[in-house]
Amino acid sequence: MKKNPLIPFAWTAVIGLILIIGVSFWALQQGGEESAEGNEGNGEKQEQAEAAPEEIYAQSCASCHGGDLGGQVGPALTAVGGKYSKDEILGIINNGKGSGMPAGLIQGEQAEAVAKWLSEKK
Repeated sequence: MKKNPLIPFAWTAVIGLILIIGVSFWALQQGGEESAEGNEGNGEKQEQAEAAPEEIYAQSCASCHGGDLGGQVGPALTAVGGKYSKDEILGIINNGKGSGMPAGLIQGEQAEAVAKWLSEKK
C-alpha cells in the first residue's frame, strides 16, 4: 500500500491552526491581565496629555512649522499669538486651515495646551 503524500501537509496545517488559536487565546488573556493590573494603557495616554506643549509641538507640528517656529512648509508661528487668539488657534488645530493645514493632528487636552502656548507667542 502506498501512503498518501498529502497526509504530512494536512497534519502540519492542523498543528499550525492549533498553535495560532492557542497563541491568540494566550495573548487575549495577557491583555486582560494588564488592564486589570491598573489600566497601564490609560496611564500612557495621561502621560501624553500632560506632556509639555513644546514636546507635543515637536512631535506633531515641527515638521511643517519648523523646530524653532520659523516655518518651513507651513507658515512661521513665532508671532502667531499677535494674530490669533487661543480659541482661534485651537479652531485651526481642530479644523485645519486651507489645503495645507490638516485637521486634528493633535486633539483634546494636547490641542488646548499647544493653542495656549502658541497664543503666548507675540
